[in-house]
Amino acid sequence: MPSFDVVSEVDLQEVRNAVDQANREVGTRFDFKGITASFELAGDVIKLASERDFQLRQMMDILRQKLVKRGVDIGSLDIKDSTTSLSAARQEVGLKQGIDTETAKSMIKALKAAKLKVQAQIQGEQLRVSGKNRDDLQEAIAHLREGDWGLPLKFTNFRD
Repeated sequence: MPSFDVVSEVDLQEVRNAVDQANREVGTRFDFKGITASFELAGDVIKLASERDFQLRQMMDILRQKLVKRGVDIGSLDIKDSTTSLSAARQEVGLKQGIDTETAKSMIKALKAAKLKVQAQIQGEQLRVSGKNRDDLQEAIAHLREGDWGLPLKFTNFRD
């Protein structure tokens, strides 16, 4: 029986490369001369640190540009509010990994509401969709791509 998996993953190596490139750009830009500003990747969180809040916004733009160039979907970013003190401003950006159960359940409901001849089941942080023929699975992929799920979807492990 043909099947495929729906996942939401971020390539952490590409994120690491983008953070390194953003750090180098901040170090060479004229508007950041003499200012302590840096990016740090710790697990699934990117930490931005600078002296002022408006510099954090500029750094966020740099980070987005570098991530897009490296092929990382911006929809996977979970941007937190910045915190400022007298001489420092900090911000954290989380990376969304995996599909939570509530989103997976809503995806299953959407597939059932579309009356497609497929079955879907939750397997950890991914969703496995199986059907009798390949055309049904392609319709299911098209239907899932149309929906707004709040995270980037990838369709992997297509088996015939």
